Order: sequence, then C-alpha cells, then structure tokens
Amino acid sequence: MRVIANIPHADCTITLFSWNQKYILKFEYNNLEQTFKISEFDVSGEAEMHEIAQDLNFIEKVMNRFEQMEQDLMKACGY
Repeated sequence: MRVIANIPHADCTITLFSWNQKYILKFEYNNLEQTFKISEFDVSGEAEMHEIAQDLNFIEKVMNRFEQMEQDLMKACGY
C-alpha cells in the first residue's frame, strides 16, 4: 500500500492510499477510523480523489458517523 497524500483537516486525519487498483481514503478521529475503497476505474484520478476527500458535505457525514460510532462504543463498554 502506498501513501499518496495526507490531506489536511482540522478535525480528523485524512490519508489517501493506492493499493491493488483501488484508492483507499482513510479518515481517523480519536481511536476510530473509517475507510472507503474506490476502484481506480470509477474515478478520473488522484485529483478527483482529493476533491472527494475535501467535499464539505461528505466530511460532515463522516464526522457525524464518527459521533455515532463513539456513542455506540461507549454503550457497548457500559458507559
């Protein structure tokens, strides 16, 4: 797996990878992560992946999902 870019964001870490004819877009927040795998054939290239990774609506949904993941984990741990 090859790191293509670290994409700056104030609230989470965003890393773009290339592996096995796929782009892997990984978001990390606290002890949680979300990974999206996109075939290289479904996008026009790295530039489009950067656009996806910086799309405000997409990032808002990712961050909301992190909140839900955190709540689910706390409930599972009995908090």
